[in-house]
Amino acid sequence: MTQKSTNKKTLIIVESPAKASTIKKYLGSNYNVVASMGHLRDLPKSQLGIDIDNNFEPRYITIRGKGDLISKLKRDAKNSSKVLLAADPDREGEAISWHLASLLDIDNNSLCRITFNEITKTAVKNAITKPRTIDMDLVDSQQARRVLDRIVGYQISPLLWKKVKKGLSAGRVQSVVTKLIVDREREINAFNEEEYWTIDVKLANNKGKTPFIAKYYGLLGDKKANICNKAQATQIVDELKDAKYIATSVQKSEKLRSPAPPFTTSTLQQEASRKLGFTTKRTMLAAQQLYEGVTLKGVGSVGLITYMRTDSLRISTDAQKECRSYISTAYGNEYIPKTPRFYKTKKGAQDAHEAIRPTSMQFNPESIKDSLKPDLYKLYKLIWNRFLASQMSSAVLDTVRIDISANDKHALIATGSITKFDGFTAVYVEGKDIEEEKEGKIPSVSEGEQLSFKDIDSKQHFTQPPLRYTEASLVKAMEEYGIGRPSTYNPTITTITSRGYVAREGKSLYPTELGTIVTDLMADYFKNIVDVGFTADMEDKLDTVEDGNTKWVDIINEFYTPFKTTLSEAEEKIGNIEIADEESDIPCDKCGRMMVYKQGRFGKFLACPGYPECKNTKSLTPELNVPCPNCGSKVQVRKSKKGATYYTCEKGTDCFISWDEPTNDKCPDCGNILMKRRPFRGRGPIKLVCFNEDCKYELTPSKVKK
Repeated sequence: MTQKSTNKKTLIIVESPAKASTIKKYLGSNYNVVASMGHLRDLPKSQLGIDIDNNFEPRYITIRGKGDLISKLKRDAKNSSKVLLAADPDREGEAISWHLASLLDIDNNSLCRITFNEITKTAVKNAITKPRTIDMDLVDSQQARRVLDRIVGYQISPLLWKKVKKGLSAGRVQSVVTKLIVDREREINAFNEEEYWTIDVKLANNKGKTPFIAKYYGLLGDKKANICNKAQATQIVDELKDAKYIATSVQKSEKLRSPAPPFTTSTLQQEASRKLGFTTKRTMLAAQQLYEGVTLKGVGSVGLITYMRTDSLRISTDAQKECRSYISTAYGNEYIPKTPRFYKTKKGAQDAHEAIRPTSMQFNPESIKDSLKPDLYKLYKLIWNRFLASQMSSAVLDTVRIDISANDKHALIATGSITKFDGFTAVYVEGKDIEEEKEGKIPSVSEGEQLSFKDIDSKQHFTQPPLRYTEASLVKAMEEYGIGRPSTYNPTITTITSRGYVAREGKSLYPTELGTIVTDLMADYFKNIVDVGFTADMEDKLDTVEDGNTKWVDIINEFYTPFKTTLSEAEEKIGNIEIADEESDIPCDKCGRMMVYKQGRFGKFLACPGYPECKNTKSLTPELNVPCPNCGSKVQVRKSKKGATYYTCEKGTDCFISWDEPTNDKCPDCGNILMKRRPFRGRGPIKLVCFNEDCKYELTPSKVKK
């Protein structure tokens, strides 16, 4: 499509209506901003969609239900003076832009691509002045991952259907992550607990004030004691009760405690899990909304955080200066370090984006709380506090360690600390998977001083097995092992739980019988697919495509040749494996058999065990007889923890989630679905509003049916 200079508007295409709404606010009437609603083309679902014999050429088709949107985008492009593709600044966004360019007949070598790390007026306007060509290295990197994942999933999964159970799936990343959870469970089951004892002695200085605890260490000059049974503990306690205690060494020091760096995708997901109890999916859904834009009272739509898929710790100089100025005003100059803080990004991380931070310090979480939904407020406050603390002064602690001898035979150690200057801890302290033991205050003690005995306490303990993975610790493990990338942590965990390979018990993740069986089968016949080292090495190779150092076809070819041989051998060797379905207490309303639980693509459902004679199925979730506003699938009715009703697409909340109830009625102004909006806390009338946020249509309350 040629782009002539006319009086027509410049068309900017982004992924979502929320992002479009935010960007529109920053631009004048010469721009038209529209949404592509994500990808418009993809590999076909019903077949492999890759020409193995022709250099693994992907065959892309239009996604079902996107035809009308594509026609509209083509009309918009034809009536525009210029088209700028503004999908997210990562390889997925680059691929969306590439597909759009193909559909709209835009030359890849034309200056049609713009990106911004934050959706602010300055960032958007700067991006428009610096359009570039589509980065084919990024596109090829996305294609390589897509093709590789498709080959693994679509060629191993049918084998699992045939040999184990219909509906099973394997995946390049999901299979190795499931194995991590299976292996951890086996470590826990194989663990043999061992008994040990600890002894705490309560002592006081010669003034007898502020008793403190000294922990038994062992015999003087020996390594730390291992007290294995009650008899040992009792003997030591008896000796310590009447002992003479001398402070042989008193070491005082000033210790600086530095703040944690600003968030990356991984650390945000971990901390949101620890502090807010959010799943990775819930975290990324809220972060996406904060990035794309939230309507603030009296301000309009504002992008509140920078791009949320990143493993970089870099912060822009302007953001750093603004943050230091805010700290000075809100907390005082003593809370600002003499030189700005810089954090080193780990080796191998992609540094294209900044760390996750607020886009502006003018939007304090408390000042905009009334404009944010609860999840958005909680996550924004977490991001705000973490970033603020990351640029603040270190906390200063006065620490003391006292080495104590008892009867010149036994060694004890007492440690304590007090906060001399709170520094960054006035704002934020990083959470831990295992809480650290807090140190108490130690009174003034002199070297050589005799201490008075107050009390003694011995406790029996048993060594504990490794903890089950939580979503937070699993994300941390994926990052440390190099499995996947920031954009894949959430979808991977969502996939293995929705497939029924992994289940939750509180925050903990554990493998199901199905997950264990499939993992063992994969380990026996597809060893590389579930090998951590192989998967991490493959991620590194795929990154070289993004860097422009390797052709994506070469990587796929190197993988596929041995994979094809392995697949053929597995087909011959794997016998049929039977897995019994769990029976429910619900009879089939067609034949009377007790229905069984089945795992489908979108979660569990009930099915008659009489298949194929009886094909009756039932959803476990109530559904509306209306289509999803985004994709046309079924809409499910769900309840929040507090009992409030909300609505989601059966494909998941990533597609659609709303407090408003979708209807079968269409908006007379724009043709979109109308939503039934109930009043907050039952105060006021029910309204029908358009699903399209840009359309202001609203049906009068008197005409709405309850």
